[in-house]
Amino acid sequence: MAKNFPERSESYRLEHRFREVLVDEQIKIEEIKEIVVHRFQLGDVEDPILYAGEPLYKWQQSDQGQWVIEHAIEQPTWHRQADIYNYGFQFAITAKLKVEDITYFNLKWGV
Repeated sequence: MAKNFPERSESYRLEHRFREVLVDEQIKIEEIKEIVVHRFQLGDVEDPILYAGEPLYKWQQSDQGQWVIEHAIEQPTWHRQADIYNYGFQFAITAKLKVEDITYFNLKWGV
C-alpha cells in the first residue's frame, strides 16, 4: 500500500466532536464526525490482515478513496471484526470528516 492505514482495536466506536478554526480573525466552530466510508468481507483465511491488503489498496486508489484521504481530518483507519455468521472477517474503513464533506460523500457515493 502507498500509505498504511493504522489499525484500530477489534471493536470500534464512531466519534463526534468539534474543533475551533481561526478564519479572518474570528473563531469558527467546525463539527467533525467519524463515519464508515467503506466495508468489505473476507472468508476464513489464515492471515486476514495479509489478505485485506488488496481490497484496502484498491479502495485507496479509487476515486472514493482518493477523495476521502484528501478531505479527512486525520488519516483514515481500518478495523477488523470476526464475522460469526459467515465464519470470516468484516473490515471497515472509517474517516473523520467535516459535516459538509459527509454530505457531499453521501450524495456522491451513497450511505
